[in-house]
Order: sequence, then structure tokens, then C-alpha cells
Amino acid sequence: MRVIRVMADLRVADVEAAKSFYTDYLGLSTEEFNMGWVARYTSPDSRANVQLVTRDATAPEDPVISVHVDDVEGAYEDAQKLGYEIVHPLT
Repeated sequence: MRVIRVMADLRVADVEAAKSFYTDYLGLSTEEFNMGWVARYTSPDSRANVQLVTRDATAPEDPVISVHVDDVEGAYEDAQKLGYEIVHPLT
């Protein structure tokens, strides 16, 4: 497994209410995605980014980081073998 990117998930009360601070003020102009409860904003110039989260209704805990890997199934299997607590299984 190779880690491609680790991104902090910033907890906010409301993604839409927080959006203008990150887009208008900080200049993170690209909305990579917005699912209502989670959205990612980036700057195409500097590659700066932030991921805003409210509440993941499908998980017992809210995420604090997102780890992007080249082999998610392999990473999941390795985490299980190492005994890490997995609070949200792959779906």
C-alpha cells in the first residue's frame, strides 16, 4: 500500500454556512465535491485544500482524517491484521 494523500477533516456545524469563508476569503475556488455533510475545497494554484464535515449518518463516529491510498482493499486488510479499530467498514 502507498499513501497518496492525507487530508484533515474539519468539523463544521453547516457546510454551506462555512463555504464562503473557505472559498471567498481563503480563495479555495474549486469545489471537488459536496455531499451535503462533507465537501472538499481546493486551490488550483497552490494545491491547498480542506475537507469540511458535519455528521456522517452512516458511521458511529465522525472522521477526523481522510487517507487516500493506491490499494484500499489491501490497506483495509493490513489494518485488520495489525489490530486497528475500524469504526466504519468499507462499503
